[in-house]
Amino acid sequence: MNSLRDIVELSPQLRVIETQAMYGLQGQDAAQPLAPPRWDWRDVRKVLFVRLRSIGDTVLATPSIFALKRFLPNVEVHILVEDWVAPLLDNHPHLDKVVVLERGGLVARTRVARELRSAGYDVVYNLHGGTTATFLTRATGARHRVGFKTYQYAQLHNHQAPSPLLLWGQQKTHSVEQQLALPGWTGVPVTDRPRTQLGVSAGAAQSIEERLDAANLADRKIALIHPAAAFATKQWATENFARVVEFLADRDYASVAIAAPNENAILENLLSEASVRIVRLDLSLPEVTALAARSQLFVGNDSGIAHIAAAVGTPSVVIFGSSNVAHWRPWNRAAAEVVFEEMPCQPCHGYFCEKFAQPECILRVPVARVTAAIERCLS
Repeated sequence: MNSLRDIVELSPQLRVIETQAMYGLQGQDAAQPLAPPRWDWRDVRKVLFVRLRSIGDTVLATPSIFALKRFLPNVEVHILVEDWVAPLLDNHPHLDKVVVLERGGLVARTRVARELRSAGYDVVYNLHGGTTATFLTRATGARHRVGFKTYQYAQLHNHQAPSPLLLWGQQKTHSVEQQLALPGWTGVPVTDRPRTQLGVSAGAAQSIEERLDAANLADRKIALIHPAAAFATKQWATENFARVVEFLADRDYASVAIAAPNENAILENLLSEASVRIVRLDLSLPEVTALAARSQLFVGNDSGIAHIAAAVGTPSVVIFGSSNVAHWRPWNRAAAEVVFEEMPCQPCHGYFCEKFAQPECILRVPVARVTAAIERCLS
């Protein structure tokens, strides 16, 4: 005899309640979706998230991945990212596959489009919204392609979500909340706003321990310092970082400084400015993650490295300049402080300063406010 579930088509709200009960997600404190399911999740076997661009963007997509995997643990979850940032997701606990968009223009995009088409995705979330991300979302041929109504080519999605501000009922949203809004709008429980999360590979962790041991830092408390940034409007003065390193040395912290290969001049300047020892390391992205996890403190500019530190639970002090703090602050799980100078022109686009000869928003942040934030984090 058929069960009532086989005979009666469940309403969207009943479907999500049933799924939550199946995986123990019910209760007063359980996360809830932002809207009823837009399809029957029992028919979904494979989901793709599309999140192109930077390190920070990729890290801030991980709460959406977690929320979906928590909702349906047996669903296969993939993500499409750019090749240079893909190693960041090595050993991620909630991903079944990382699909890589390689450099190479149209040829590379055509190649990955074919791969996506053959994968047989049931649901695709376009977390990016750019032209390439949107056309690759459409190329998947997935039954359910989800993006925001505000995307430039929104018509290529057959599910177009309203503004995340409307879905959350807020005047401002963090990047994590903006991305969570898409799965939340389709019935995935997200209202607990999960934290970011990265995996630490055993190989990367061993490499970091060996390099710290070689630098005689194996038994020391480590402060990870990142003095570089993508734009001058986000880069605190290097001599200020030198003062912070000296402050930390007085508290028995060994400072390890990192930067990208094209930012070596900043590290050289930092080493020459500081009166105490700084260990400089050139690392891969998995090693950066492992070092952040090994560190007791992160101090740096608003950057992707700050988001990595937050994702592995490292206490952090992040100095902001031109960026929108409410939207881009690290989504921390540990003690954290954001230090910035409030100015009428802040936030702005950040590519250059339109108001002053120099980016005063970042340059006016005093060392004393950063060291005070460090004291609060460490306490």
